[in-house]
Amino acid sequence: MNNKLIEAVNLLKEKEWVDLTHAFGPDSPHFSAFDPAAFETLFDHDDGFFAQQFTFPGQYGTHIDAPIHFVPGDKRYVHELELQELVLPLVVIDKSKEADEDSDFTLYPDDILEFEKEHGEIEPGSFVALRTDWSKRWPDQDTFDNQDEKGNSHAPGWSVEALQFLFEQRNIKAIGHETFDTDAAVDIQKNGALVAEYYVLDQDTFQVEVMTNLDKVPAKGAVIFNIVPKVKGATGFPVRSFAILP
Repeated sequence: MNNKLIEAVNLLKEKEWVDLTHAFGPDSPHFSAFDPAAFETLFDHDDGFFAQQFTFPGQYGTHIDAPIHFVPGDKRYVHELELQELVLPLVVIDKSKEADEDSDFTLYPDDILEFEKEHGEIEPGSFVALRTDWSKRWPDQDTFDNQDEKGNSHAPGWSVEALQFLFEQRNIKAIGHETFDTDAAVDIQKNGALVAEYYVLDQDTFQVEVMTNLDKVPAKGAVIFNIVPKVKGATGFPVRSFAILP
């Protein structure tokens, strides 16, 4: 008797797999409000086994944000995210050239419509990632922050209008990006708040931040897996995101 599930797994293993996750440590770039991660050796092999203790904020390295991270009330934590919603069709909107020319690049609905003219309409239930190649600045904190002489950061991001279009018109499931924040840095300075990030998490869904290797994934056709520990009561946590290519 043929086992179609095993056949499917074997087929997947024949495909190309792309790691979308940075390896992080105490010296890795991190959000300015957080302390660097700390790794401590508790026992070494002279004690009979090697064990460590790790201290870092939930939003560190490539990480997943649960709805409760920004939205108060009866919102979900990391451990309440369903397994099937962590595995989704992956769409990658490439705006790396625009972000290279303008660090303040912000994605708007017209950019999405332009993408769809070439690649077709974005399917419901998709995970949509914004490629800016900001990840190529890793692991340098200064270039990741990209501050001007006044100390203001300049980094690309999503507009609220683009997110509203994706969630309300295309019925996508989740988003991801390579920067620390959902919002472009200029919008954070203008609004005094992360308006776009609040909007995403208010859709009772998650997002993945500080992604990498989006330049190795096609615009459509891949599948993303977001594997995260089931930490009870966590607002976010480092995630192992990867894509299987078609």
